[in-house]
Amino acid sequence: MHASILAGAALLGAVRAIDTQFTPPLIPLQQNANSTELFPMADCHGFKLEEATIDEMQEAMQSGNLTSVKLVGCYLTRTFQTEQYINSVLQVNPDVFAIAAERDAERQSGKVRGPLHGIPFTVKDNIASKDNMDTTAGSWALLGSIVPRDAHVVTKLRDAGAVLFGKATLSEWADMRSSNYSEGFSGRGGQCRSSYNLTVNPGGSSSGSAVGVAANVVAFSLGTETDGSVINPASRNALVGFKPTVGRTSRAGVIPETEHQDSVGTFGRTVRDAVYAFDAIHGADPRDNYTLAADIKPAPAKGYASLLATKSALKCARFGLPWQSYWKYADDETVAALTELLDMMRAAGATIVNNTEITDYETIVSPDGWDWDWGTKRGRVNESELTYIKVDFYNNMNKYLTELTNTDIKTVDDIIRYNFDNDGAEGGRPWPLGHPAFYSGQDIFLASQETRGVQDETYFQALGFCQSKSRDGIDDALRHNGTRLHGLLAPSAAGQSYQQAAQAGYPAVTIPVGVSSDSGMPFGLAILQSAWREDELVKWASAIEDLQLKSDTKLKRTRPTWRGYLERNIPVPF
Repeated sequence: MHASILAGAALLGAVRAIDTQFTPPLIPLQQNANSTELFPMADCHGFKLEEATIDEMQEAMQSGNLTSVKLVGCYLTRTFQTEQYINSVLQVNPDVFAIAAERDAERQSGKVRGPLHGIPFTVKDNIASKDNMDTTAGSWALLGSIVPRDAHVVTKLRDAGAVLFGKATLSEWADMRSSNYSEGFSGRGGQCRSSYNLTVNPGGSSSGSAVGVAANVVAFSLGTETDGSVINPASRNALVGFKPTVGRTSRAGVIPETEHQDSVGTFGRTVRDAVYAFDAIHGADPRDNYTLAADIKPAPAKGYASLLATKSALKCARFGLPWQSYWKYADDETVAALTELLDMMRAAGATIVNNTEITDYETIVSPDGWDWDWGTKRGRVNESELTYIKVDFYNNMNKYLTELTNTDIKTVDDIIRYNFDNDGAEGGRPWPLGHPAFYSGQDIFLASQETRGVQDETYFQALGFCQSKSRDGIDDALRHNGTRLHGLLAPSAAGQSYQQAAQAGYPAVTIPVGVSSDSGMPFGLAILQSAWREDELVKWASAIEDLQLKSDTKLKRTRPTWRGYLERNIPVPF
């Protein structure tokens, strides 16, 4: 946050003059280190905003005890309180109070657009907004560039009455530029840090989106995923992360990586909150032909929120555990906590079938964690995800850049040249010539440039292999011995699981479960499904969450403890 937060501060001062709620003590006290009380969040005009759900905010606004303007003011105070520590907000919208005031006026006139009316949210800084904020993917190279229009998902959230609070920090260029880098870092935004442990990988590339929601800086957020960039940061920040099928949400106006895997997803502290946001953004868009596919399963007539379930739904649930495919890669503490939750689900009536493996997992699943170049490491470049992504990036990015004005950056080549010319800020060259956060420089950019976007035989072989193997693998597991399963359960910490879903273009959701005693970082339980089956994910994630919340268990979302709040290491351990 830079000039824009000063503009926000001026607006906040104007609001305070009318509103008279003074800023509470904001400086963290050392005596509260490593506890949830290190950054206490004051009530918002008598309303307990910390951990409040969207429904609770709506109830308070509807009763007249709260307004959208007051909500924005309280979230801005929270941003001031935490920003120098976690750095989750890259830029505050200078018009946020004006937008909130418009939503309040509508409410007073009897118009409430829906469950998101007046609710503040952020978007990852690779999602365009046609306003007084920049859209840069965290890079100085695009500062001052002007986008032609709002991203489709931003337009839909505005139409739903939500209030765009600002842009969230991220891993620069959504993790596309370097193979060895500091997760959550960007030249323009700096290092985003998780409020659970400020010294380690916060999850990414939608780092600020997840970190901000987890620290109660904002109500909900949008992120993007190419391969894990929603599920991973949600899991590492004790959030619900909802990543839809590729084509369920439009990518128009989103700075791209690959049309084959990019998807816009949502972050919330509860399943319901994440689903409210998803309900607002999904749907057809002529600017993204993937949203017009003939085989799309229609969304529920009353929205996905109508499918939210309670724990009683688990009585008819049947899930699979791909143990050899994914579970064996999680650490002992994670497996112990997740299996305890599985026992609770069984007690609630769910059937859980073990060893429902991904077809050919011995070949396609990396034994060494998430690895989008696993095919090349097996000696088969024509079976590697990175083989086609680096080609797609060159083509998709060049196309995106053609619509920008007020900038000299028109091609991937221009971005690369800018990074070389601004080594100290953008790390064009490997460390120590460049920047420690970009240890390998911009080697993935250079690999993309080398392809010149040529879709040769190797490109199509790699794309076909990864898509068919991941889709067949998940679909076969969901048809275990001829019986249809309602989802595949996996540790979100096992990156191989969300990588398979990403290559397939399939949906996934993660819900918070526990926190590592070693690192203090959260972990979650993921559910994988087939194409267009977001309905299954909504139903079962909400049913499991309801079981967690109504049980005497610690296996649920917990508040941050702010480990290492005074440390500023770069890079953070991956």
